[in-house]
Order: sequence, then structure tokens, then C-alpha cells
Amino acid sequence: MTKFRGYAEKDLIKKSRTHVFPTNGNSRKFAYHFRMPFKTMLAIGGGVACLGATAIAEDLYKFMKEIPIGGEGGWDILTIDAAARRLYLSHATKVVVVDLEKNAVVGEIEDTPGVHGFLAVPEVGRGFSSNGKENKASVVDLKTLHTVSKIDTGESPDALVYDSKHGEAYIFNHRGNSATVFDAKTSKVTATISLGGGPEFAAADSAADRVYVNIEDKSEVVAIDTAKHEVVAHWPLAPGEEPSGIALDAAHHRVFSTCQNKMMTMLDTQSGKVVGTAPIGTGVDGAAFDDSTQFVFASCGEGVTNILKEETPEKLSVVQTLPTKRSARTMALDPQTHRIYLPAADFQPAPSPSPGASPVRPTMIPNTMKLLVYGPAK
Repeated sequence: MTKFRGYAEKDLIKKSRTHVFPTNGNSRKFAYHFRMPFKTMLAIGGGVACLGATAIAEDLYKFMKEIPIGGEGGWDILTIDAAARRLYLSHATKVVVVDLEKNAVVGEIEDTPGVHGFLAVPEVGRGFSSNGKENKASVVDLKTLHTVSKIDTGESPDALVYDSKHGEAYIFNHRGNSATVFDAKTSKVTATISLGGGPEFAAADSAADRVYVNIEDKSEVVAIDTAKHEVVAHWPLAPGEEPSGIALDAAHHRVFSTCQNKMMTMLDTQSGKVVGTAPIGTGVDGAAFDDSTQFVFASCGEGVTNILKEETPEKLSVVQTLPTKRSARTMALDPQTHRIYLPAADFQPAPSPSPGASPVRPTMIPNTMKLLVYGPAK
């Protein structure tokens, strides 16, 4: 049943009516053909006026442009080196490098089988990729984009994060239930940390000597002491389930986790308690936090990115549901321009599965992959 800010459709319709709902979600045009009392018309008119005003107020982000990527195969994590104005996008067996000033692909990093993500560390002139199909991390020269060496990791390396205080990179091994820690300058492994479950995205808080990582199959956040290389806390995310994306507000000691049960949780890293939740879309994977605006982003594969705001350290509110594109489930935030970047592609219709079989994934149409760019509306 469609609702207009608390008015159910059945409450409005007396006789016949026609209605049109645009797909952008920003406005609703409708024409109703029936008789109603004048006072009711005024009430509804006022409600619609309020709806229009609210829609304008909520239009915080808008579509800016597309950056063609092309090629074949899937993608996963994308990261931004804001100072260098570069974006790194994992794409099948390579990492695509995008110039954020030119809005164009300017290079590729090859020989990264099953790559999940890439981490640039400009102060040492090196970058690191997590190669899921070979259980290794590539060490890459950021100037030439050539692979210098490779580091052995645990099983299925996935997300990466950099601890600037200790100069160490963390690679989280999803099936290995562990983190591989290595010196970013020497590429030597310094520790392997058991996590007790399958890690997803992570965030580093160098000032607090902590790295926080979502543990998907345990529905919890694990806190790692970066000085001691050991787990110091397991924090349940209930009512959130199966967390994926993570974002950190270090100033207010808050970790935001995007969960598969259509929920974002806000966790206090001092108490280890969930202090707030908010609804998000389905198929979520990515997350980001903009410190200057206090906006939190959740990119959802259903084709929306939820924009939330940390109103207070105890209150998290949805301020916009931004239409994107189906499959746009991961994202990166440019802290300089406040723009967000989401990879997406076109797919063939999914074939009908055989009786009793699992659903069949749709096939990606070659050369349709692109980066969708959204930015502040004003």
C-alpha cells in the first residue's frame, strides 16, 4: 500500500484515480478524480506541500557524471589517494587506476589474481593489493605501477587498512579468519593475528592504537591493539547481523557498520556498546564517513545509497535515499570534494533456476562497467 507521509492510498481514493511515481524517488506526481470536502483538500494540499519541501531539503547529493571503465569480470573494493588525486579499483585480475582530475583511466596494475582491494601508502611510495586467488599481496611501485614483489598472506586476503602510527599495513584474510600485518616500508610480515571469524572491512584509529574490523559470520566488531598485535575486544553488533562495510568517526569514538539485515549500527568504541541504529537498503557492502559533514554513506546493491547523519553521538538519522544503479554496492569517498564513487555495470537477465536449485547469477555485459559519481547538490 503506497503511503504519502502517513496517508494510506485507500484513505485518499473515493472513486477512480490515476497516479505516476517517477523512479528517481525525489517527487511524486499524482492526479485523483473524486469529490472530497474542502477541508480535506486543504489538509492534503498542505501535506503535499510539506512533502515537496522535505524532498528539496533531503536532496543533499545528486548524480554528477559517469567514468567509463569497460572490460570484463567483476569488481570489489575501491580506494582513493586524495593527495595524489587517484582512485584504485579492483577489477577481476587487475587494479584500474583513475585520475580524479581528468575523470579517466590512466593506468592498470596487472598480475593480481582475484584481487579484492588496493591500499596506497604514498609516504613509502608503495601500494599493496590483496590477491584472493593466490593468497598473496602484491607490492607495487606507485610511480611505475609495476609489481616489485609479493607477500604471503592467509587464505583469501580481502580488505586492507593502513596504521600510519606504526607504519604497518593490515590485510584481512576472509577464509583464513586472520589478519596478516607487515611493515609498509620493508614489506616484511610482523604478525599474524587470529580473529575468530571471517573478517570484512576494517578501519584504523591510529590515535587510539586500534584497528576495528567487522566479523561477518559472528556479527561483531573486533578491536585490535596495534602496538601489541593482539585482539583486545569482541563487541556484538546486535540487532545488526552480518556486517560488511565499516566507517570510523574517530573524534566521537564511533564505528558504523552496514549489516545485511538492512541496518546500520553505531557502536561506541569506548564502551563497546551499540548506541544507535538506522535503516538502510538491501545488498549493502560499502560504507564511508565524512568528518566535515558528519554524513555516513551505505552503498546498497539494490540500487540506492543511503545517506545518514550523525546528529549526535547517540542519534543516527537517514537524510537521503540516493538512487544509484543496481549492482552499485561498493563505494569510496573523496574527502576533498565530498564526492562518492560507485562502480556498476549492466547485466543480462538472470536465467530461471532449475527446480530446487539455487538462483543463478546474471551475466555481466562486457564493457559496460563504469564509475558513477555523485556529489553535493549545492
